[in-house]
Amino acid sequence: MTQAALLNLAPAPAATRAGTKAGERFLVLDSWRGVCALLVALFHFPTSSMISQSAFVGGSYLFVDFFFVLSGFVIASSYADRLNEPDEVARFALVRFGRVYPLHLVMLLAFAAFEMLRLLLPQLHGTGAAPFTGGFDVKSLVTNLFLLQGMGLEDHLSWNAPSWSISAEFFTYLMFAGVVFVAGRRAWIWFVAAALTAPLFLLAFSNRHMDVSFDFGFIRCLYGFSLGALLAWFHHDSIAEARQSLAGGRARMAWTLAEVMMIAVIGLFVSLAGSNDAGIAAPFVFALALFLFAHEGGLVSALLRSRPMLALGAFSYSIYMVHIFVQARMINVAGLVERKLGLGLVGDITLRGEAATGFGAASPWFGFAAILAMLVAVVVASWVSWRFVEMPALAWFRRLAKRI
Repeated sequence: MTQAALLNLAPAPAATRAGTKAGERFLVLDSWRGVCALLVALFHFPTSSMISQSAFVGGSYLFVDFFFVLSGFVIASSYADRLNEPDEVARFALVRFGRVYPLHLVMLLAFAAFEMLRLLLPQLHGTGAAPFTGGFDVKSLVTNLFLLQGMGLEDHLSWNAPSWSISAEFFTYLMFAGVVFVAGRRAWIWFVAAALTAPLFLLAFSNRHMDVSFDFGFIRCLYGFSLGALLAWFHHDSIAEARQSLAGGRARMAWTLAEVMMIAVIGLFVSLAGSNDAGIAAPFVFALALFLFAHEGGLVSALLRSRPMLALGAFSYSIYMVHIFVQARMINVAGLVERKLGLGLVGDITLRGEAATGFGAASPWFGFAAILAMLVAVVVASWVSWRFVEMPALAWFRRLAKRI
């Protein structure tokens, strides 16, 4: 079943689902993934600096929804016409599991090892909860092992807190495969229904706007994923054709202006909507941004295709999965130094109106320096996990899937 058949449209010219040429990727969107991962890391890092206290960073949890929209676009682009046989569905599920679970497991074990270390070394307890309590309890460990922490079975964030979205996304992958396998060319109707009903559900049953995770994380993921999938089904080929024809100075400047304006819209939206129900529109805003930047027509896209930005995109999943562990260990080390030397490195702060323990209690400038150190440490740690966990594991699961 071709993508055109899925849409009941006449087949388009030679564009493929993975890009304008066989095997080509949407490189700019990969880079955007890396940028969004760092913004989520920045949102989670407590400091007294103006950056951490800003409305934009306070609303940057919404960039998780960019991941969901992009995942829907990429998955539907690559697999919408390849899931019509049981073996294909099995291969898809195995590869997606291999994409998300190995690093999730490694980070979960890292958190568990640190809790064990806290149990053995009382001086590491600090002022927090006792080891293996609170968000690090044994019951939640089992839930996390089975990737169920984002499926409404928990009443709190636990262990590697951002991994709730990995849980929600994995089961969204499975749902996508099942719907496409069963519904075939009419699968898009189900995702239209999901994209329309999911935000209504969140508005009706959540009092935390779009900032849902362990409770309604699956619904939030399904919302963004469905929009991305629909964008792929209805516009992928037109985007591919447009990318082939983009050339010339006038067109480049027009696309550059559009890209700059889109960035301004995103910045304004995240700043204003992150703390209220307007945030429910985030997946639509990011779907529009994805559509624009998928064309890769402007100078901003040219910058995002640079090698450093592409590397950032490659590390994006690792950035997302390691950043909380790195940040927590930074606070632990700073707390030990603080107790010995009293330098004011870390202490009680007010972070966007709420009490927190973070950097720069004595000086916001130190909070700014801590942000820079955190970003460097996270990127370095993400390279290690990408190089030695993420990529080898994915390659192994891909080889295993070929045997099915």
